Parts: sequence; structure tokens; C-alpha cells
Amino acid sequence: MAKLSDRAAGAVGSVGEYLAEQRRHAQLSLRQLSDLAGVSNPYLSQIERGLRKPSADVLQQLAKALRISAETLYVRAGILDPDDSEDGTRRTPGVVDAVLLDPALNERQKRVLLDVYASFVRENDDPAEAAPAPEPAPEAAPATKPAAAKKTPARKRTTQ
Repeated sequence: MAKLSDRAAGAVGSVGEYLAEQRRHAQLSLRQLSDLAGVSNPYLSQIERGLRKPSADVLQQLAKALRISAETLYVRAGILDPDDSEDGTRRTPGVVDAVLLDPALNERQKRVLLDVYASFVRENDDPAEAAPAPEPAPEAAPATKPAAAKKTPARKRTTQ
């Protein structure tokens, strides 16, 4: 079994490789990303090469600059358990990350998809909050004419 320090070292390498991959995917140079994230260029280079372990704050800045999930970076860095969400509850990995990383979607589309997804998750977590299904309307009986009503013929108008 690997020691904790070995696992942490592996996580640092994987977070650096992942950051470099995401940076290339975003078509940003190292210098551009360092400017966007407010991290020094040499420090970012060392992170990408696996020489430095970034703090959670630095990872959050990088995630914001790359427009990816900070949670994903925390997992890659070994800061967060892959099955735990930020609020401490269990989560199904993948959906949020997939939406955030999808290059075919623009930022507005990602935000809308994530809002819809979150509303579905909330609805399933608390069925009491879910809107009750509307009851079907009773079938209308066919309209019948009263038996006593007779139709009288229309009168013709005469012009004089």
C-alpha cells in the first residue's frame, strides 16, 4: 500500500498535468493563464511540471481563470475526496465537470444547464418541495339539449 506522501506526490503530478491540459484546451499560454489567475509565471510552470503543490486558494484562482470546477482541481490535488461535495454530502461525479469542460458549450449555456441540473437534484433530494403533479381534469359529459326546448324557424324579413 502506498504511503500518504506517495499518494500526495502522485496527486501533485496529476493536478499539474491536468492544469497544463486544461490551459492548452483553453488555448492560453502559461503567461496568459498566470496573468488571469494572478499567479506568478514561474510558480505556475512549477505546478504544471509537478514540482510544487498549490494551495486550495491558488487552485481556486486557476479554476476561475480556466472556467473549470475548483472541486475537480481539489480532487486532483488530493485535497478533496472524489466522492464528497463541498458541503460534505456524497455526490455523483461527472455531470458538473462534464458540463464545465465541454468546449461545445458557451458560458451562458453551461450556467443554464447547471441551474437545471441543480434544480432536478434538489427536487429529488427533497420530494416534499417538489411540485405536486396536477390532477387530471374530470372528463366532460357530452352536452345535451333540454327536451322541452324547441327550435323555432327564423322569420323572413320583408322589405317594403
